[in-house]
Amino acid sequence: MTRNDTRLGVWLMVATTFVFAMQDGISRHLAAEYNVYMVVMIRYWFFAAFVISIARRQAGSVAAAARTSQPLVQGFRAALLTLEIMVMVLAFVYLGLVESHAVFACYPLLIAALSGPVLGEHVGWRRWAAIGVGFVGVIIILQPSGGVFSPYAIIPLIAALMFALYGLLTRYVARKDTAATSFFWTGTVGAVVSTLIGMWFWEPMTAADWGWMALLCVTGATGHYLLIKTYEVAEASAVQPFAYLQLPFASALGLVVFGETLRPNVALGAALIVAAGLFTLARARRKAQG
Repeated sequence: MTRNDTRLGVWLMVATTFVFAMQDGISRHLAAEYNVYMVVMIRYWFFAAFVISIARRQAGSVAAAARTSQPLVQGFRAALLTLEIMVMVLAFVYLGLVESHAVFACYPLLIAALSGPVLGEHVGWRRWAAIGVGFVGVIIILQPSGGVFSPYAIIPLIAALMFALYGLLTRYVARKDTAATSFFWTGTVGAVVSTLIGMWFWEPMTAADWGWMALLCVTGATGHYLLIKTYEVAEASAVQPFAYLQLPFASALGLVVFGETLRPNVALGAALIVAAGLFTLARARRKAQG
C-alpha cells in the first residue's frame, strides 16, 4: 500500500543515496584488487536471491512476478543495467569516485533529452536549455582542449548513457508491468548475464575481502530495499532531486578514504550538471501537476 509522506520519503532517499555511495566505495576497493566482472557477478548472485524473495512477497509467487507481455524489452533493460554497472565500476578503478560521479550525474539530463525519441514525450525549450547547460558542465569536467584530457573520462559518460536508456526502458515497461515484475527481471536476468561474463574471470579472494564482498552484497540489497520504500511513501517527483546526494557522498568517500583530489573544473562542471538536472526535474514536476 502506498501513502504520501514526503518528509519520510526524503529521509529514505537520503539514506538510499548514502548506502549506494558506500556500495560504490566497496566496489572501488574490490575492483582495484580483483577482476571487475567477478566482483559484479558475485554481487548479482546475492541481489537475485533478494529480488526473488521480494518479488514473491509482492506478486504472490515467482511465476506471477515473472509474467510479462514484453519479455524482450524486460530482458534487454536488465542486461543493460548489468553492463552499465560493470562499466561504472571500471570508471571507479581508472578515474576514482569523485570524477566518475561528477560525469555520471548527467544521466537525468540524458533521460530528459531521450524521452522524446524513446517515449514520445514533449520536451520544451526550457528543459532543452537546461540540458545544454548540463552538457557544458560535462565538457568543463572532461577538458577536451585543456591538454589533460584522459580517454578514461569517457567511461562514466558511457555508463550514464546506458543508465539513462535503462531508466527510459523502465518507464516504458511500467506501462504494462508492475514494479515487482520489473524488479524480478532486473535481478534474475542480471545474475545470468553477469555470470556468463564473470565466470571466465574467477580469482581467489582473501578472507578479509570476502568480508568486504559480503558487505557489498548487503549494501546492494539494502539500497534497493530503501529505494522501494522511498517510492512507496512519497511521489517520485518530490524525492528525486535528493538522489543527487550520491554525488557528494561518494565524492567525500573518494577524498577521505581513497585520497582522491577535487579539481576546480570538476567542482564547477558538477555544479552546473546538478543545477541543470534539478531544473529539469522541477519543470517535469510542474508539467505533471499542471
